[in-house]
Amino acid sequence: MPILPAPAADTPALEALFVPFETGALALPADGRALFLRARDGFRLREMAQAGWVCEQSFKPFAEALQRSGLRLAERGDTGRFSLVMLLPPRQRDEARALFAQALERVAPGGVVLAAVPNAEGAKSAEGDLVRLAGPVQQLSKHKCRVFWAHPSIDRVDGELLAAWRALDAPRRNEAGYISRPGLFAWDRVDAASALLADHLPADLAGRVADIGAGYGYLSVQIIRRCLAVTAIDLYEAEARALEPARLNLEEAQRASTRHVAVALHWHDVAQGLPQRYDAIVSNPPFHQGREDLPALGRAFIQTAADALLPHGRLWLVANRHLPYEATLASRFADVRTVTVQEGFKVIEARGVHA
Repeated sequence: MPILPAPAADTPALEALFVPFETGALALPADGRALFLRARDGFRLREMAQAGWVCEQSFKPFAEALQRSGLRLAERGDTGRFSLVMLLPPRQRDEARALFAQALERVAPGGVVLAAVPNAEGAKSAEGDLVRLAGPVQQLSKHKCRVFWAHPSIDRVDGELLAAWRALDAPRRNEAGYISRPGLFAWDRVDAASALLADHLPADLAGRVADIGAGYGYLSVQIIRRCLAVTAIDLYEAEARALEPARLNLEEAQRASTRHVAVALHWHDVAQGLPQRYDAIVSNPPFHQGREDLPALGRAFIQTAADALLPHGRLWLVANRHLPYEATLASRFADVRTVTVQEGFKVIEARGVHA
Protein backbone atom coordinates (compact mmCIF):
# COMPACT_ATOMS: atom_id res chain seq x y z
CA MET A 1 0.00 0.00 0.00
CA PRO A 2 1.34 3.41 -0.80
CA ILE A 3 1.16 6.31 1.60
CA LEU A 4 0.60 9.91 0.62
CA PRO A 5 1.77 12.23 2.05
CA ALA A 6 5.13 10.99 3.33
CA PRO A 7 4.76 8.57 6.25
CA ALA A 8 7.27 10.14 8.65
CA ALA A 9 5.29 11.38 11.63
CA ASP A 10 5.66 12.15 15.31
CA THR A 11 2.63 10.20 16.47
CA PRO A 12 1.46 10.63 20.08
CA ALA A 13 2.59 7.09 20.90
CA LEU A 14 6.06 7.76 19.49
CA GLU A 15 6.29 10.96 21.53
CA ALA A 16 5.09 9.18 24.66
CA LEU A 17 7.49 6.28 24.24
CA PHE A 18 10.49 8.41 25.16
CA VAL A 19 8.95 10.18 28.17
CA PRO A 20 10.39 7.70 30.74
CA PHE A 21 13.89 8.73 29.63
CA GLU A 22 13.00 12.40 29.97
CA THR A 23 11.64 11.94 33.50
CA GLY A 24 14.51 9.75 34.66
CA ALA A 25 12.26 6.73 35.21
CA LEU A 26 14.47 4.87 32.72
CA ALA A 27 18.05 5.32 31.57
CA LEU A 28 19.28 4.67 28.06
CA PRO A 29 21.23 1.41 27.81
CA ALA A 30 24.87 1.75 28.76
CA ASP A 31 25.96 -0.41 25.82
CA GLY A 32 23.97 1.76 23.38
CA ARG A 33 22.07 -1.23 21.97
CA ALA A 34 18.32 -0.94 21.40
CA LEU A 35 15.79 -2.61 19.14
CA PHE A 36 12.63 -0.76 18.07
CA LEU A 37 9.87 -3.08 16.83
CA ARG A 38 7.28 -1.53 14.46
CA ALA A 39 9.36 1.63 14.53
CA ARG A 40 7.99 4.89 13.14
CA ASP A 41 10.17 7.68 11.90
CA GLY A 42 9.87 10.98 13.72
CA PHE A 43 11.83 13.82 15.26
CA ARG A 44 11.98 12.29 18.75
CA LEU A 45 13.34 9.00 17.41
CA ARG A 46 15.97 10.76 15.32
CA GLU A 47 16.91 12.86 18.35
CA MET A 48 17.23 9.86 20.70
CA ALA A 49 18.68 7.16 18.43
CA GLN A 50 22.27 6.05 18.93
CA ALA A 51 24.63 4.12 16.66
CA GLY A 52 23.64 0.79 18.19
CA TRP A 53 19.90 1.22 17.63
CA VAL A 54 18.12 -1.03 15.14
CA CYS A 55 14.60 -0.54 13.77
CA GLU A 56 12.17 -3.18 12.52
CA GLN A 57 9.28 -2.19 10.25
CA SER A 58 7.37 -4.45 7.86
CA PHE A 59 5.37 -1.71 6.09
CA LYS A 60 7.43 -0.57 3.12
CA PRO A 61 6.69 3.20 3.15
CA PHE A 62 7.44 3.40 6.88
CA ALA A 63 10.63 1.33 6.46
CA GLU A 64 11.81 3.62 3.67
CA ALA A 65 11.09 6.70 5.80
CA LEU A 66 13.31 5.27 8.54
CA GLN A 67 16.09 4.63 6.04
CA ARG A 68 15.83 8.15 4.62
CA SER A 69 16.38 9.46 8.14
CA GLY A 70 19.59 7.45 8.43
CA LEU A 71 18.18 4.87 10.85
CA ARG A 72 19.38 1.28 10.61
CA LEU A 73 16.87 -1.41 9.70
CA ALA A 74 17.03 -4.91 11.15
CA GLU A 75 18.49 -7.63 8.95
CA ARG A 76 16.08 -10.39 8.02
CA GLY A 77 16.50 -13.36 10.34
CA ASP A 78 18.46 -11.38 12.94
CA THR A 79 17.96 -12.92 16.40
CA GLY A 80 20.37 -10.77 18.41
CA ARG A 81 19.42 -9.56 21.88
CA PHE A 82 19.29 -5.96 23.03
CA SER A 83 19.43 -4.17 26.36
CA LEU A 84 16.35 -2.17 25.39
CA VAL A 85 13.48 -3.39 23.23
CA MET A 86 10.85 -0.80 22.36
CA LEU A 87 7.60 -1.38 20.52
CA LEU A 88 4.46 0.32 19.31
CA PRO A 89 1.91 -2.51 19.57
CA PRO A 90 -0.74 -2.65 16.81
CA ARG A 91 -4.47 -2.58 17.54
CA GLN A 92 -5.16 -6.18 16.46
CA ARG A 93 -4.72 -8.13 19.68
CA ASP A 94 -3.30 -11.41 18.38
CA GLU A 95 -0.79 -9.47 16.32
CA ALA A 96 0.13 -7.35 19.35
CA ARG A 97 0.55 -10.40 21.59
CA ALA A 98 2.88 -11.99 19.05
CA LEU A 99 4.89 -8.75 19.03
CA PHE A 100 5.14 -8.76 22.83
CA ALA A 101 6.42 -12.34 22.64
CA GLN A 102 8.99 -11.30 20.05
CA ALA A 103 10.12 -8.46 22.31
CA LEU A 104 10.62 -10.89 25.21
CA GLU A 105 12.68 -13.17 22.99
CA ARG A 106 14.90 -10.30 21.83
CA VAL A 107 15.57 -8.54 25.14
CA ALA A 108 18.93 -9.30 26.79
CA PRO A 109 19.10 -10.55 30.40
CA GLY A 110 18.56 -7.59 32.71
CA GLY A 111 17.14 -5.53 29.86
CA VAL A 112 13.92 -3.56 29.48
CA VAL A 113 10.86 -4.00 27.27
CA LEU A 114 9.12 -0.65 26.72
CA ALA A 115 5.81 0.00 24.94
CA ALA A 116 3.44 2.88 24.27
CA VAL A 117 -0.21 2.63 23.20
CA PRO A 118 -2.84 5.37 22.73
CA ASN A 119 -5.52 5.23 25.43
CA ALA A 120 -8.23 5.02 22.76
CA GLU A 121 -6.59 2.00 21.11
CA GLY A 122 -6.60 -0.53 23.93
CA ALA A 123 -3.73 0.75 26.08
CA LYS A 124 -5.02 -0.81 29.30
CA SER A 125 -5.51 -4.22 27.69
CA ALA A 126 -2.07 -4.06 26.09
CA GLU A 127 -0.47 -3.29 29.44
CA GLY A 128 -2.33 -6.22 30.96
CA ASP A 129 -1.00 -8.51 28.27
CA LEU A 130 2.60 -7.55 29.01
CA VAL A 131 1.97 -8.16 32.71
CA ARG A 132 0.66 -11.65 31.93
CA LEU A 133 3.73 -12.42 29.86
CA ALA A 134 6.57 -10.69 31.70
CA GLY A 135 5.41 -9.97 35.24
CA PRO A 136 5.04 -6.58 36.96
CA VAL A 137 5.34 -3.40 34.93
CA GLN A 138 5.76 0.28 35.63
CA GLN A 139 3.72 2.82 33.74
CA LEU A 140 2.97 6.48 33.18
CA SER A 141 0.59 8.46 31.01
CA LYS A 142 1.41 11.21 28.52
CA HIS A 143 0.03 12.54 25.23
CA LYS A 144 -3.19 10.55 25.80
CA CYS A 145 -1.11 7.38 25.74
CA ARG A 146 -0.08 4.79 28.28
CA VAL A 147 3.65 4.02 28.46
CA PHE A 148 4.62 0.84 30.30
CA TRP A 149 7.76 -1.22 30.74
CA ALA A 150 8.99 -4.45 32.30
CA HIS A 151 12.32 -5.88 33.40
CA PRO A 152 11.72 -9.51 32.41
CA SER A 153 13.54 -12.30 34.20
CA ILE A 154 13.46 -16.05 33.62
CA ASP A 155 11.53 -16.73 36.83
CA ARG A 156 8.82 -14.20 35.87
CA VAL A 157 8.26 -15.01 32.19
CA ASP A 158 5.51 -17.51 31.44
CA GLY A 159 7.34 -19.71 28.92
CA GLU A 160 4.25 -21.62 27.82
CA LEU A 161 2.34 -18.41 27.20
CA LEU A 162 5.37 -16.93 25.43
CA ALA A 163 5.42 -19.82 22.93
CA ALA A 164 1.66 -19.68 22.41
CA TRP A 165 1.68 -15.94 21.73
CA ARG A 166 4.72 -16.13 19.44
CA ALA A 167 2.80 -18.69 17.36
CA LEU A 168 -0.07 -16.24 16.87
CA ASP A 169 1.89 -14.58 14.06
CA ALA A 170 2.25 -17.79 12.07
CA PRO A 171 0.26 -18.00 8.81
CA ARG A 172 -3.02 -19.80 9.41
CA ARG A 173 -6.13 -20.70 7.47
CA ASN A 174 -9.03 -18.29 7.93
CA GLU A 175 -12.73 -19.14 7.93
CA ALA A 176 -12.90 -18.68 4.15
CA GLY A 177 -10.15 -21.25 3.62
CA TYR A 178 -7.32 -18.86 2.73
CA ILE A 179 -3.99 -18.67 4.52
CA SER A 180 -3.57 -15.36 6.33
CA ARG A 181 -2.28 -13.95 9.60
CA PRO A 182 -3.59 -11.49 12.23
CA GLY A 183 -3.24 -7.82 11.42
CA LEU A 184 -3.45 -8.07 7.64
CA PHE A 185 -6.33 -6.32 5.89
CA ALA A 186 -9.48 -8.50 6.26
CA TRP A 187 -7.16 -11.21 7.56
CA ASP A 188 -9.88 -13.51 8.94
CA ARG A 189 -12.28 -13.42 5.98
CA VAL A 190 -12.70 -12.54 2.33
CA ASP A 191 -13.22 -8.80 2.05
CA ALA A 192 -16.65 -8.09 0.55
CA ALA A 193 -15.28 -5.58 -1.96
CA SER A 194 -12.61 -8.00 -3.20
CA ALA A 195 -15.20 -10.75 -3.53
CA LEU A 196 -17.40 -8.43 -5.61
CA LEU A 197 -14.50 -7.59 -7.91
CA ALA A 198 -13.59 -11.28 -8.29
CA ASP A 199 -17.18 -12.12 -9.24
CA HIS A 200 -17.05 -9.60 -12.11
CA LEU A 201 -13.54 -10.20 -13.46
CA PRO A 202 -13.84 -11.19 -17.12
CA ALA A 203 -12.65 -14.66 -18.09
CA ASP A 204 -10.78 -13.17 -21.07
CA LEU A 205 -8.08 -11.42 -19.02
CA ALA A 206 -4.85 -12.56 -20.65
CA GLY A 207 -1.08 -12.24 -20.59
CA ARG A 208 0.81 -10.66 -17.70
CA VAL A 209 -1.32 -9.30 -14.85
CA ALA A 210 -0.43 -7.24 -11.76
CA ASP A 211 -2.36 -7.40 -8.49
CA ILE A 212 -1.51 -4.17 -6.68
CA GLY A 213 -2.12 -4.00 -2.94
CA ALA A 214 -2.46 -7.78 -3.11
CA GLY A 215 -2.79 -8.58 0.61
CA TYR A 216 -2.79 -12.33 1.20
CA GLY A 217 -3.39 -12.97 -2.50
CA TYR A 218 -7.15 -13.52 -2.76
CA LEU A 219 -7.61 -11.73 -6.11
CA SER A 220 -4.59 -13.44 -7.64
CA VAL A 221 -5.97 -16.83 -6.63
CA GLN A 222 -9.24 -15.97 -8.34
CA ILE A 223 -7.40 -14.95 -11.52
CA ILE A 224 -5.59 -18.30 -11.65
CA ARG A 225 -8.89 -20.10 -11.19
CA ARG A 226 -11.01 -18.06 -13.60
CA CYS A 227 -8.80 -16.45 -16.26
CA LEU A 228 -7.21 -19.28 -18.23
CA ALA A 229 -5.32 -17.06 -20.68
CA VAL A 230 -3.30 -15.35 -17.94
CA THR A 231 0.31 -16.51 -18.11
CA ALA A 232 1.95 -14.50 -15.30
CA ILE A 233 0.89 -12.63 -12.16
CA ASP A 234 2.96 -10.16 -10.17
CA LEU A 235 1.70 -9.39 -6.66
CA TYR A 236 2.72 -6.04 -5.16
CA GLU A 237 2.16 -5.50 -1.44
CA ALA A 238 3.67 -2.98 0.96
CA GLU A 239 3.09 -5.09 4.09
CA ALA A 240 5.85 -7.71 4.19
CA ARG A 241 3.86 -9.88 6.61
CA ALA A 242 1.35 -10.56 3.81
CA LEU A 243 3.87 -12.05 1.40
CA GLU A 244 4.27 -15.48 3.01
CA PRO A 245 0.50 -16.14 3.23
CA ALA A 246 0.14 -14.92 -0.36
CA ARG A 247 2.90 -17.26 -1.51
CA LEU A 248 1.23 -20.22 0.20
CA ASN A 249 -2.19 -19.38 -1.25
CA LEU A 250 -0.76 -19.04 -4.76
CA GLU A 251 1.09 -22.33 -4.44
CA GLU A 252 -2.19 -24.05 -3.50
CA ALA A 253 -3.95 -22.44 -6.44
CA GLN A 254 -1.18 -23.58 -8.77
CA ARG A 255 -1.40 -27.16 -7.55
CA ALA A 256 -5.13 -27.15 -8.21
CA SER A 257 -4.73 -25.63 -11.67
CA THR A 258 -4.33 -27.49 -14.97
CA ARG A 259 -1.66 -25.06 -16.18
CA HIS A 260 1.36 -23.16 -14.90
CA VAL A 261 1.17 -19.43 -14.19
CA ALA A 262 4.41 -17.61 -13.44
CA VAL A 263 4.00 -15.90 -10.06
CA ALA A 264 6.24 -13.27 -8.44
CA LEU A 265 5.70 -11.47 -5.13
CA HIS A 266 7.13 -8.01 -4.46
CA TRP A 267 7.49 -6.06 -1.20
CA HIS A 268 6.80 -2.71 -2.79
CA ASP A 269 5.22 0.71 -2.31
CA VAL A 270 2.89 0.97 -5.30
CA ALA A 271 2.96 4.78 -5.12
CA GLN A 272 6.56 4.60 -6.34
CA GLY A 273 5.47 3.07 -9.65
CA LEU A 274 5.86 -0.44 -11.04
CA PRO A 275 8.97 -1.83 -12.75
CA GLN A 276 7.13 -3.62 -15.58
CA ARG A 277 4.28 -3.13 -18.05
CA TYR A 278 1.13 -5.21 -17.92
CA ASP A 279 -1.76 -6.42 -20.03
CA ALA A 280 -4.11 -6.02 -17.07
CA ILE A 281 -4.04 -4.73 -13.50
CA VAL A 282 -6.50 -5.58 -10.74
CA SER A 283 -6.81 -3.83 -7.40
CA ASN A 284 -8.85 -3.23 -4.31
CA PRO A 285 -6.87 -0.10 -3.44
CA PRO A 286 -6.48 1.08 0.14
CA PHE A 287 -7.97 4.42 1.07
CA HIS A 288 -7.02 4.84 4.71
CA GLN A 289 -4.11 4.65 7.10
CA GLY A 290 -5.18 3.62 10.56
CA ARG A 291 -8.45 5.46 11.19
CA GLU A 292 -7.74 8.32 8.82
CA ASP A 293 -9.38 8.33 5.40
CA LEU A 294 -6.87 9.17 2.68
CA PRO A 295 -8.51 8.93 -0.75
CA ALA A 296 -5.18 10.04 -2.22
CA LEU A 297 -4.00 6.47 -1.65
CA GLY A 298 -6.54 5.12 -4.12
CA ARG A 299 -5.79 7.89 -6.61
CA ALA A 300 -2.07 7.02 -6.37
CA PHE A 301 -2.91 3.40 -7.23
CA ILE A 302 -4.86 4.54 -10.29
CA GLN A 303 -2.00 6.74 -11.50
CA THR A 304 0.51 3.92 -11.00
CA ALA A 305 -1.74 1.47 -12.84
CA ALA A 306 -2.14 3.85 -15.77
CA ASP A 307 1.63 4.31 -16.02
CA ALA A 308 2.22 0.54 -15.95
CA LEU A 309 -0.43 -0.64 -18.42
CA LEU A 310 0.37 -1.42 -22.04
CA PRO A 311 -1.65 0.58 -24.60
CA HIS A 312 -4.25 -2.19 -24.87
CA GLY A 313 -4.22 -2.79 -21.13
CA ARG A 314 -7.22 -2.88 -18.77
CA LEU A 315 -7.60 -1.77 -15.16
CA TRP A 316 -10.19 -3.51 -12.99
CA LEU A 317 -10.72 -2.05 -9.54
CA VAL A 318 -13.23 -1.99 -6.73
CA ALA A 319 -13.81 0.89 -4.33
CA ASN A 320 -16.24 2.15 -1.73
CA ARG A 321 -19.10 3.81 -3.58
CA HIS A 322 -18.45 7.25 -2.06
CA LEU A 323 -14.79 7.52 -3.08
CA PRO A 324 -14.22 10.18 -5.77
CA TYR A 325 -12.00 8.30 -8.21
CA GLU A 326 -13.87 9.09 -11.41
CA ALA A 327 -12.00 12.32 -12.21
CA THR A 328 -8.63 10.62 -11.84
CA LEU A 329 -9.75 7.71 -13.99
CA ALA A 330 -11.11 10.03 -16.68
CA SER A 331 -7.84 11.96 -16.78
CA ARG A 332 -5.85 8.78 -17.55
CA PHE A 333 -8.22 6.52 -19.51
CA ALA A 334 -10.33 7.04 -22.63
CA ASP A 335 -13.00 4.52 -21.62
CA VAL A 336 -14.19 4.24 -18.02
CA ARG A 337 -17.30 2.29 -17.11
CA THR A 338 -18.94 1.31 -13.85
CA VAL A 339 -19.58 -2.41 -14.13
CA THR A 340 -21.75 -2.73 -11.03
CA VAL A 341 -22.68 -0.97 -7.80
CA GLN A 342 -23.64 -3.27 -4.94
CA GLU A 343 -23.68 -3.13 -1.15
CA GLY A 344 -21.83 0.18 -1.02
CA PHE A 345 -19.08 -0.80 -3.49
CA LYS A 346 -18.47 -0.09 -7.16
CA VAL A 347 -16.53 -2.18 -9.67
CA ILE A 348 -14.91 -0.15 -12.46
CA GLU A 349 -13.16 -1.13 -15.69
CA ALA A 350 -10.88 1.40 -17.39
CA ARG A 351 -9.30 1.05 -20.85
CA GLY A 352 -7.46 3.16 -23.36
CA VAL A 353 -4.73 4.56 -21.18
CA HIS A 354 -3.21 7.88 -22.19
CA ALA A 355 -0.51 10.08 -20.68
